[in-house]
Amino acid sequence: MNVRRRLVPGLLAAAAATSMIALTGCSPESGGSGNGKVDATASFYPLEYITKRIGGEHVNVTGLTKPGVEPHDLELTPRQVGRLSDTDLVVYLKGLQPAVDEAVSQAHPKHLVEATRYSPLVAHGEEVDAVHGGTAPEEGGHGENASGDPHIWLDPTRLAKVAEGVNKQLAAADPAHAASYKANTDKLVGELNALDKEFTEGLSGVKRRTFVTTHAAFGYLAERYRLDEVGISGLDPEAEPSPAHLADLHRTAEEKKVSTIFFETLANPKTAKTLAEDLHLKTAVLDPVEGVRDPKKSDYFSVMRQNLKNLQAALGSS
Repeated sequence: MNVRRRLVPGLLAAAAATSMIALTGCSPESGGSGNGKVDATASFYPLEYITKRIGGEHVNVTGLTKPGVEPHDLELTPRQVGRLSDTDLVVYLKGLQPAVDEAVSQAHPKHLVEATRYSPLVAHGEEVDAVHGGTAPEEGGHGENASGDPHIWLDPTRLAKVAEGVNKQLAAADPAHAASYKANTDKLVGELNALDKEFTEGLSGVKRRTFVTTHAAFGYLAERYRLDEVGISGLDPEAEPSPAHLADLHRTAEEKKVSTIFFETLANPKTAKTLAEDLHLKTAVLDPVEGVRDPKKSDYFSVMRQNLKNLQAALGSS
């Protein structure tokens, strides 16, 4: 079992003391904004982004996963655990970050958006079994559970459904500003639908439809835009591919005339770059948008549009 992804039990006990601090202080992680605004906590970047967009000036949003941190590796501090009990709204995705799942189950926040209630997870093919050589992944591994692939935000139409859920819970937490939340949601959903159209049109005429990437995070994107994803490391970015799977990757790359091996910004690119070198292929970034290094320079939309350009280049846009 990968203990890095489990919440240390002592943190839950320590959270009680943290909650007392939260009642008397207003630090960024302490819960309770102290300025009349709704206090919201989001577990990782895409959910933090849409909560900020919808909440606007009426909501203080704190992300549990800091910029540049791989969300699967998140370890919660006692202060963060305590915050989940004191915040007005928690937005998270069950099955992505076990430490958050465990803390939320103990915290009982006032209002809750669990993303998969608005966009149920889907299992994409048999990718996991192939990567692990037909054996079951280790217990507690990211995303490899009966519920399926957690990367729903890579399909803009699915993220739009989660946005509607955030709107609903913010309106319940703060009815006085419900009209503002609804207007912000409508604008965001419109932008997500426009992005979906860009991907649909931009990928409709590509010459190849198979792409290879570091881990199988892009199942929803591939499904939405009629592409075939091949992941080097399955759903878990830390998983080691079996020799049989690596051999299959070589065959697939040759048969499908793959031109590019994609790697990521927050995951180790070593295996992807080694595979590309072995096959004499190019490398490029395909970002799963699990986090951004500098939110002032890029956001969900800019990263997704760069993904579209990179896919078009790799797949041979006509």
